[in-house]
Amino acid sequence: MRLRFIVLLALALTTGRHVYGQKRPNVVIIISDDHAYQTIGAYGSKYGKTPQIDRIANEGAIFKNSFVNNSICGPSRATLLTGKYSHKNGFKDNETSEFDFSQDLFVKQLQQVGYNTAWVGKIHLGDKLQGFNYFDILVDQGTYFNPDFISKQGRKRSEGYVSDIVTEKALSWLDTVNQEQPFCLVIGHKATHRTWMPDPADFGAYDSVNFKLPETFYDDYESRKPAKLQEMSIDKDMRMGYDLKMFESVEAMMQDGNFKRMTPAQQEKYINYYRPIYEELKQSKLTGKALAEWKFKRYMTDYLNTAQSMDRNIGKVLDYIESKQLTENTIVIYLSDQGFYMGEHGWFDKRWMYEESFRTPMVMRYPALIKPHTQINAKVVNADIAPTLLELASVKKPKDMQGESFVHVLKNPATEHRKDLFYHYFENGEHAVSPHFGVRDDRYKLIRYYKRTETWELFDLQKDPQELHNVYHDPAYSAIVKMMKKKLEKQIHLFDDTEAAAIYKINID
Repeated sequence: MRLRFIVLLALALTTGRHVYGQKRPNVVIIISDDHAYQTIGAYGSKYGKTPQIDRIANEGAIFKNSFVNNSICGPSRATLLTGKYSHKNGFKDNETSEFDFSQDLFVKQLQQVGYNTAWVGKIHLGDKLQGFNYFDILVDQGTYFNPDFISKQGRKRSEGYVSDIVTEKALSWLDTVNQEQPFCLVIGHKATHRTWMPDPADFGAYDSVNFKLPETFYDDYESRKPAKLQEMSIDKDMRMGYDLKMFESVEAMMQDGNFKRMTPAQQEKYINYYRPIYEELKQSKLTGKALAEWKFKRYMTDYLNTAQSMDRNIGKVLDYIESKQLTENTIVIYLSDQGFYMGEHGWFDKRWMYEESFRTPMVMRYPALIKPHTQINAKVVNADIAPTLLELASVKKPKDMQGESFVHVLKNPATEHRKDLFYHYFENGEHAVSPHFGVRDDRYKLIRYYKRTETWELFDLQKDPQELHNVYHDPAYSAIVKMMKKKLEKQIHLFDDTEAAAIYKINID
């Protein structure tokens, strides 16, 4: 009996610690919405000022080839939590899916070894959370001003700007946790999601910047039928009022849902900033390409202004961690839920397997393991994050988790992780993007579209990095098509994607 007591006491004392006595690492994941890697300083942006995100990269690692398995916000977060691809975790799209929180999540695994877990901010997976000791989440997509939050105490509105509020709530929770117990905190930002409503403190930050038009802005989509059908063109589909705040009158502006939530003081700041821009536009009488290029400039300005507050708040989190002397043993990951178009191909939004939306920014700091200024070129996907965190916490990966830990890459950045990448986008609604799946290796990308249009695309990324020329039907690439189809079939088998298998007409039993 006495021996049993001693054993149980020893187990209790080691809860939350490695068996060899070292404390398990804390985890802070900061996930943004629609933040394009092209706008981040660490990724070489000519315009975006992101000193705090760059700070994580400089003090840790930058992933040059991080990708998502399904470029849309809810499914991306579902993959982060489960380490499983969309067809396995059940959350395939934002329109019809409902997330099952009863399935295994990496945070549940961490709870079992003594972690205190929390999610604050945007999750967009419903409000029936499991696996978290604490949560205070935005309702649905959330709003930029005076947003409503749901916690275990119910629904409540918070006055202020969303990036500030989410950060304040996250840091307030950290103040309540026992620092002797490891914690895992996910901070979900609304920024930089459409409709790009900046904090008034950041008005004017990019007004005088002469944004260079992307080379592919006037893409004619020759040889790419699905791209011709899309409805995400800055020229044709970006709305003057809803997106760019160019309303015909103040009264019309105040009828928009974003402005109805504002206090009079917040409304006044927006009126004072945007109305002179509207009046100037009205006087200019722009049409055609001139108007399209004006819309591009306003889009870039609003988008980057919106990112300013988020980056500033990321700095507050980093400062907090340092002030509590938690830096050495705290993993900090910043990533977006996917990439985004900043005028490439004439677009905004995401969804495609094309590089700008398929790739996502990701930087990671963990001084106990990662050296400063580490550059990682290995290909990783968002499904790999959960098993990586579990390995770093000395927790065995669940059998149904499809991602693969990249801890070996953190230890030796020159090593390879994934040779090929599998992608499947399911949604068949907004922006008229055809559902599609495909495979990408170091040089080639093969895509199969279905539902809206049924077609194939093949891109030679070495010769055509902007993905302008579909060479699927080019006889010179016939051998490459066969090779890539074999790779695609292998990926469908590997990830047990029955829907893709049925469309592709292969047996994966």
